[in-house]
Amino acid sequence: MFLKQLFMAICGLSFGLLASAGVFTVFVSVGLIPRFAGKMHVAKKVFVLEEAVVFGTIVGGFFSVFSDYAQIGRFILSRQIFGAETVLIWKWMGNAFFIIWGLFAGMFVGCLALAIAEMLDSIPIFSRRIGFRHGLGVAIAAAALGKVAGSLVYFAEGIFLSGQ
Repeated sequence: MFLKQLFMAICGLSFGLLASAGVFTVFVSVGLIPRFAGKMHVAKKVFVLEEAVVFGTIVGGFFSVFSDYAQIGRFILSRQIFGAETVLIWKWMGNAFFIIWGLFAGMFVGCLALAIAEMLDSIPIFSRRIGFRHGLGVAIAAAALGKVAGSLVYFAEGIFLSGQ
């Protein structure tokens, strides 16, 4: 039993590292983090930004796997640690946190989408180099329709609710 759990832990860690390497490869290929550093005029601190992205990915991955440990607000409210009269304050603080988190997450996703859209400008150049002259629009449309179909199935079947 221990060897099976050890094997599963090694596989899970390896797969997580592979997935995060793919995400960071996209970030590097589109030049997202250096672009952020240039726009914020903190080019000397680009390594701090990269470490922040790595830390955020690790924390997000941890809380997505071990979601029970992310329920800090529920823990505080259920035990009324600071008294029953502070429950409303804690709920407002939780809502404020989610508003701020949503704002920053939306900005990040928007910047990533724009960076990837700029990278799409290289597709016609690549297609000419490899001799792929006809059907490029069909290939891109097929990829987009596949993503849309996958998203529709994901939300229509409620897969996001079950975590499967």
